[in-house]
Amino acid sequence: MASGPDGVGAVDPVRAALKGCCPRCGKGRLYRNLLEFTDRCPACGLDIAGFNVGDGPAAFLIFLLGFLVVGLAMWLEFGVHPPWWVHALLWPPILVVLTVWGLRVGKAILLALEFRNEAAEGRLSDKPDA
Repeated sequence: MASGPDGVGAVDPVRAALKGCCPRCGKGRLYRNLLEFTDRCPACGLDIAGFNVGDGPAAFLIFLLGFLVVGLAMWLEFGVHPPWWVHALLWPPILVVLTVWGLRVGKAILLALEFRNEAAEGRLSDKPDA
């Protein structure tokens, strides 16, 4: 177990992301609802709202899932030749489930890595240049 920025043992970022738990204590829930982070960890009080994961996971998922789903749809079309409605019924639910799961894991792992690496917005030094 790695040590977090405040000396408290931190959970492995991948484990925290897959479980959706706090990156500091590993006990509290990270999400308030399906895709929205909670403000604070209910177990240890970590300020989760202070982290900014941005749109990185969404941009990555667009490319990854687009490649995967289009490839699988082409494989199905050229291999089995199903009617068009099979594609219409099959791919949208698969894409929605993979997107929601991918966003939850992607956002959680970026938050856990921010915590572990003490990442923050740029800070100005209090000391003037000499």
